[in-house]
Amino acid sequence: MKRNDANPELEAGASQLGNLLQFLAWIAERPRTYAQTMDAWRSSCPRLSAWEDATANGLVDMSRDRDDARAEPVVILTPKGRTLLASAGARARP
Repeated sequence: MKRNDANPELEAGASQLGNLLQFLAWIAERPRTYAQTMDAWRSSCPRLSAWEDATANGLVDMSRDRDDARAEPVVILTPKGRTLLASAGARARP
């Protein structure tokens, strides 16, 4: 089945939506390296699977600075991740 990046819906295996949204907001704040992301968000607890859920659902990706081939890749939101985060923010407003 083809994924639709414009569709913010998550696959059935995604868990802990609040934790996932907090993770996406953290990534959206500023560029984070993979190492920084793993230091802050890696978990062996199956109930805290923000990184795994985000990657499995196509919400984050890795990007490298094209001008600096030696630069460490950073974790970025995909269009689908930005859409999900924006729609969650809109639902949270009164």
